[in-house]
Amino acid sequence: MKRDKTATVNGVTLSYSESGQPGAVPVIFIHGFPFSKATWAAQQNALKADYHTIAYDVRGHGKSEAGQATFSIDLFADDLLALFDELKIERAVVCGLSMGGYIALNAIQKQPHRFAGLILADTQCGADTPEGREKRMKTIAFIKKNGLEVYANESLKNLFAPASFQSRKEEVEFIHQTILQTPAAVVCRTLQALADRTETCSCLPKVEIPVLLLVGNEDKMTPPQVAQHMANAIAGSELIIIDNAGHLPNLEAADEFNTHVLAFLKRLATLPG
Repeated sequence: MKRDKTATVNGVTLSYSESGQPGAVPVIFIHGFPFSKATWAAQQNALKADYHTIAYDVRGHGKSEAGQATFSIDLFADDLLALFDELKIERAVVCGLSMGGYIALNAIQKQPHRFAGLILADTQCGADTPEGREKRMKTIAFIKKNGLEVYANESLKNLFAPASFQSRKEEVEFIHQTILQTPAAVVCRTLQALADRTETCSCLPKVEIPVLLLVGNEDKMTPPQVAQHMANAIAGSELIIIDNAGHLPNLEAADEFNTHVLAFLKRLATLPG
């Protein structure tokens, strides 16, 4: 049974949901921006029979405290590693989507021995371009002046494949509400963290664990060619492009997404070590 719990890491209380089999292989899910652990409900449900799943709210998001520290991907990665410690998890498979991928790639540089496998969904390894950074700064200024409503509506256009607005209306509205329920100050602080993040592309050749990359074929934010670039840099990695999905294939094509994740986890179980 999936239930919300809390863990105190780096001076803040993080909310997480846990399901599946205690003692089984842990799989930790990290959501994108500005979402919450609830985006992983379908994945936790699909894995609960054979795995120990944990989805947590990144600080400031969902039910997790924001704290006073300056937000950064580096800080978020430290939170993840502290959560490993708090939950007494030695090694886990980590699945990060978008911002969750940034966090995972930062954390794996610090403590690679904690990762048994890595799933990178609709993410990238590059830092913001000067243009991308400037756009985030303008977005911060806009939100501070006007609130989240316009920002939320504009975000939806980039997050989902066009067909999803008809075929996945519930999921679209769920994400819309999730964005609106995130405090505007947290959205702004996280946008600054995203703008300030450093690249991780140069570290990809050092990743020696099994890696699965998933991306929606209609992802406008981190398109398939970005995922292909990452896959080329990680020896032995596997890239799967999911049809009829945008930036959120775990919601837009949950069954297919879950099938690939489960197949990856089963392959992991057969590997030595």
